[in-house]
Amino acid sequence: MTLAEKLIKEFEKLPEEKKIQVIDFVESLKDKEKKNLETLMDNVIEDNSEALKELAK
Repeated sequence: MTLAEKLIKEFEKLPEEKKIQVIDFVESLKDKEKKNLETLMDNVIEDNSEALKELAK
């Protein structure tokens, strides 16, 4: 059984209220990852602003 199959099997056993909590948790993890990526990109841009300005010429 794959990890995804096990997750679905266990998820289906949960009451509706708990399923909503699981979905909220997964969405919060995705949001956190997106914010981390945005912060990383902001740092790359900031650290290389002079080089990026030269490339834009």
